[in-house]
Amino acid sequence: RPVASRLNASAEAAAGNAAAAARWAGLVDDEQKTKPGRRSRGAMSPAYDVFINHRGVDTKHNVARLLYDRLEHLSGGRVRSFLDNKSMRPGDRLGESIDEGIRQCKVAVAIFSKRYFDSEFCLHELASIVESRKVLIPIFYGIKPSELILPQEVADSKAHAPRDIERFRLALQEAKYTVGLTYDPATGDLAELVYTAADAVMERIQEMGQSMPQRQMIASRL
Repeated sequence: RPVASRLNASAEAAAGNAAAAARWAGLVDDEQKTKPGRRSRGAMSPAYDVFINHRGVDTKHNVARLLYDRLEHLSGGRVRSFLDNKSMRPGDRLGESIDEGIRQCKVAVAIFSKRYFDSEFCLHELASIVESRKVLIPIFYGIKPSELILPQEVADSKAHAPRDIERFRLALQEAKYTVGLTYDPATGDLAELVYTAADAVMERIQEMGQSMPQRQMIASRL
């Protein structure tokens, strides 16, 4: 319809009917403003509240996506979660988008799975989350916390700088000793895992929201 409206506006203008042309032009603007999902490249989007760190090949179509949907449902869309295949558009720069999602988030959920350690992106994201001192909720999906050890082939890889290898090790160690949720895909209840994880995330966000006014009051008194 916006294309048709432009054509009608042009036709009315050519016929000298300025009032009608203005009405058609206004319709184009209104439709573009109200069309859902449209966002200009320079438009600012609301900040993310949650960052979901996961290995797509293992969890993109199950726990990661279900958790994303559950958080949106629980909050009525007020809590925004960053999930790579849901939050990025063609043309977005991958590294910049991920870094921004981590920087903005209040809570990060790290879903550890068998092939998690094969992904350089997963390890970099986890290191950034830990270094940013975000609230971290680990989900151990088919693995145990004791298995959060950097594989030797990754540690020996020339593709990573020694500094990055140390960052990965420290981040995995931090996650290993953080209370999380464990799940066995062979015997576990996936719905229960998703509901429990979403409740834990929402509880943390609510706690942070309640403490914010108090911190602001203390700062104002100082």
